[in-house]
Amino acid sequence: MGRGCGDGRRVGWGSRWQITVSYLTIRWRSGPLVRAVAMLTPMSSPRTPLTRLLTVLLAGLLAGLVLAVAALPGNLLAGVVTKAVLGAFDDLPAALRTPATPQRSYLYANDGKTLLTTFYDVNRTDVPLAEIAPTLRQAIVAAEDRRFYSHGGADLRGMARALVANVTGGGTAQGGSTLTMQYVRNVLKTDPTATAAQREAATEQTVGRKLQEIRYATELEKALSKDEILNRYLNIAYFGSGAYGVAAASQRYFDKAPADLTLAESALLAGLVQSPDAYSPIDGDQGAALERRGYVLDSMVATGAITAAQADGARAEKLTLRPTAQPNGCTATATADAGFFCDYLRRWWLEQPAFGATAQEREQSLRRGGYTVVTSLDPDVQATAVAEARKVYPADDERALPIAAVEPGTGRVLALAVNREYGVGDGRTVNPLVSGGGSIAGYQAGSTFKLFTMLAALENGRTLSTGFDSPSRLTTRFPAEGAAACDGRWCPANANPARMDGYRMMWDGFGRSVNTYFVWLEEQVGPAKVVEMAQRLGITFRATADADLATHSADNWGAFTLGVSATTPLDLANAYATVAAEGTYCAPTPVVSVTAPDGTTVPVGTPSCRRVLSEDVARAATDAARCPVGQQSAYGQCNGSTAGGVDRIVGRPVAGKTGSSEQNATETFVGFTPQVAVAGIAANPDDPSDAVGAAVQGEVITAVARTIRTAVDGQPVRDFTAPSRELAGTPQRPTPRPSPRAPEPDQGLPSDLLRWLQNRRG
Repeated sequence: MGRGCGDGRRVGWGSRWQITVSYLTIRWRSGPLVRAVAMLTPMSSPRTPLTRLLTVLLAGLLAGLVLAVAALPGNLLAGVVTKAVLGAFDDLPAALRTPATPQRSYLYANDGKTLLTTFYDVNRTDVPLAEIAPTLRQAIVAAEDRRFYSHGGADLRGMARALVANVTGGGTAQGGSTLTMQYVRNVLKTDPTATAAQREAATEQTVGRKLQEIRYATELEKALSKDEILNRYLNIAYFGSGAYGVAAASQRYFDKAPADLTLAESALLAGLVQSPDAYSPIDGDQGAALERRGYVLDSMVATGAITAAQADGARAEKLTLRPTAQPNGCTATATADAGFFCDYLRRWWLEQPAFGATAQEREQSLRRGGYTVVTSLDPDVQATAVAEARKVYPADDERALPIAAVEPGTGRVLALAVNREYGVGDGRTVNPLVSGGGSIAGYQAGSTFKLFTMLAALENGRTLSTGFDSPSRLTTRFPAEGAAACDGRWCPANANPARMDGYRMMWDGFGRSVNTYFVWLEEQVGPAKVVEMAQRLGITFRATADADLATHSADNWGAFTLGVSATTPLDLANAYATVAAEGTYCAPTPVVSVTAPDGTTVPVGTPSCRRVLSEDVARAATDAARCPVGQQSAYGQCNGSTAGGVDRIVGRPVAGKTGSSEQNATETFVGFTPQVAVAGIAANPDDPSDAVGAAVQGEVITAVARTIRTAVDGQPVRDFTAPSRELAGTPQRPTPRPSPRAPEPDQGLPSDLLRWLQNRRG
């Protein structure tokens, strides 16, 4: 190898600086190659020590950059120069080999099409090159790197031209970085796996950083095709107004897919990347954006991508924007007020190890991971539940009717609805009113808890025909004082003696909601077994007092069967769904599937189910639960109801139970078919002392029943399976089928009894 020098030429500007350009001929095996070496020197001696210092630094910086430019494009002196300046390089960073660029995650309803919302820190979504308009691909090359398809990652001509233009112009009008170099910089400064310091270092204005960027770009070009690099660049470049990548940009500015962009729209977007904030037609200078669009069109003519006539036509087009803000988070859900469901999903996500080792990592994966989440939410069921809740209470009412719908056998949550609006301020709330958590422990659900006593009794040898002559007031073994005590023992009473007293079995005891029958039954089987049964079916004790009683005094918690423990519509619906699924409990889940950006399925959302009851016990409880809703048991033993209108509304086999709490502070109804379980609890979430009143019970029943009807609409009619004769037992007296009559309301507990219970719990 030999070399020789040509004559130096000086180019001066201003009064202080000149560039000396020498031609360096490098003789290589394939022949001589000529490269230009530039040196920046002052035209006169620096006048002060500070000036001299700045001169040395600036000269060194520019000389180093030009040396790098001259050496690397031909890939002949890359090893020599980079090793001399930076030392040996390791392999490319993982982020460049397999980009981990942040992308927004999408949440869809269970149809996989209805968008609920998106989550993102950075608004971007990757799209393949085939789904990007050819005019945009051509425009970005023309605007940012005309020699993109001919250079090897770093462009000598472009960088030298930019250097001269910037120095002579006294600014930074031209950057000189190729698309590949820009891509490297964008990846490294947004790498979610890097530290903040590492991301900041990716944009430092140093010779070392620039040389590293050039080296990475040339190495990248060896491994990837030009189209792949262009595709990656278009998916990460910032286009202003919060839009990263062409998919977000075309949606943000024009409300369309990148494949549908016109020539004028493509030129506008391509012009933004040089100065996204300044040129943004939404947040910046619209006139500057149009001027930049014209520059891009002229550049496209120069590259031969379009004709002059096409450029003139696009330049004449009026700028027509359709600004579209991408929803972000649960306060921006677009479908049927699904904010409460979205919040439940987010809290569920933060508990899944598949998305990170800590809650912070899982939050980041949701906002930056680019997942496609098909949720379990059914848009029709959700819409019906919201509409029905708002028929009972308006959105700005202090009282609320939270409603939850669950699919038996999978645990998939079909709806979490309430009359309130999810959000902050103006009467909105972000409290999980339907699912519980945080400050929401739940609400008393009254006689709906009698189901757990019935299940415990059936599991421990009792039959549906177990009879008891229920008195108006029953003296128990549990110590008590005050109005609810009889000789120092708790003695609960029936709310409506005229229709509740007398000989009862599980069928009519459940159908008529007879307090003394179920307190007696609970006493026979033991309250601890009833409490355990509720927990087995998913009832969570969020209130401290309830948790303490369940842990330390369960066998003395005689009032448990009367529903004095706080619960939520979701817990209650899922417990009854376990009975509907014939004893199979499934943990509630808000998702059907989660897909990563690479198309792989994340192993979450698969129903997590286990058998917690025998089929026969669940079928027996269901048979008795036909009575409260005005239907008939398989053994013809129903003779009274508290929600008889449900039969007419649903119009197919259905079961359920009403519940009223102290002085009708809350009113509850939960109903189920083999395909869905729905629960609603009317309450004042912020003031438990504000009683909703008995009059609202019928509205709650109707709201839940209509939600059930929507959920099963179009599904085949399925009947419940009758329990075995062994578990039904033999009734000790004949009970005729009831004659048509209006259902009696579940009037809850006597006020003196409930005041005693409240004081005991407090």
